[in-house]
Amino acid sequence: MPLPILICDDSALARKQIARSLPKDWDITVNFAENGKIGLETIRQKKGDIVFLDLNMPIMDGYQVLEEIQRDDLPAIVIVISGDIQPEAHRRVKELGAIDFIEKPINNTKLMTILEQYGIYKPGSHHSLTSPESLEKVSIRDVLQEVSNIAMGRAGDLLGRLLDVFILLPIPNVNTFESSELHMALTNIAKDNTVSAVTQGFISSGISGEAIVIFHDSNFDDMTKLLKYENMISDHLELEVMNDISNILVGAFLNGLAEQLDIHFSQGQPSVLGQHGKVEDLIKSRQKDWQKTLTIEVSYSIQDHDIKCDLLLLFTEESIKVIQHKIGYLLDQ
Repeated sequence: MPLPILICDDSALARKQIARSLPKDWDITVNFAENGKIGLETIRQKKGDIVFLDLNMPIMDGYQVLEEIQRDDLPAIVIVISGDIQPEAHRRVKELGAIDFIEKPINNTKLMTILEQYGIYKPGSHHSLTSPESLEKVSIRDVLQEVSNIAMGRAGDLLGRLLDVFILLPIPNVNTFESSELHMALTNIAKDNTVSAVTQGFISSGISGEAIVIFHDSNFDDMTKLLKYENMISDHLELEVMNDISNILVGAFLNGLAEQLDIHFSQGQPSVLGQHGKVEDLIKSRQKDWQKTLTIEVSYSIQDHDIKCDLLLLFTEESIKVIQHKIGYLLDQ
């Protein structure tokens, strides 16, 4: 009787990549879930003896799924496959009962090693995909969102290691905006709060844009302490904090994108967009420079600290076709 497998991930690309990575001679039936709630329902229906689980998902994330599996003693062996590569994330999922952790993008060799190490995989007669989702068409936006999710995890891991904290990672937002829509999206980030912002340009072959990191002013004291700058005497302390955090997040995120898309980004120096004002005032002078843009938005926050900053990557209209071409090969994998 085929072994029921569940792939639980909000990304259609990730679901497809994981399914294609499974041994072709494994006697299994593969089921899919796009969030933790559907995943749990599938497990309760006895359609997920082995679960490949993402962490960052809408409605119910992977941590919540693991908690319910543990609490209700559900019969599921879980392997986490996630872009959140922080050591603390590894530790937490192990405590919640996951047998192992694979970093995205999935490593086929590591997957096979884990399956054989735990005696899960034994050569069988066939590999059957029973869900129609196995033939699901993956959109360009889904690919870019999954690529952004992995890049976000790399940046969060670097920042977390530097500050010795756990970074709470969201689901990245990927959208194409006209100028007025982008202005509205930016002003919604902070609304009534005062913020400061740093901008950095970046360029690659046929791809260009700028990254904006928005800091909520109420967070500066905590950020200064975490960076161990509180005893420094400087008239430009806030600028140093903003520039350092911006360099870390933007550099790591761009490197994560570049690695997956097989390109190289040149990154400009950070410059202050504005300090201690409303978002709409800080961006007013730049609005004419933003026409149609491809935008990636990530809101990073730090557990147990009142710290949040928003990273936005704005790609020019001319870059969109080049990016679509670069990620097109991922659709065929």
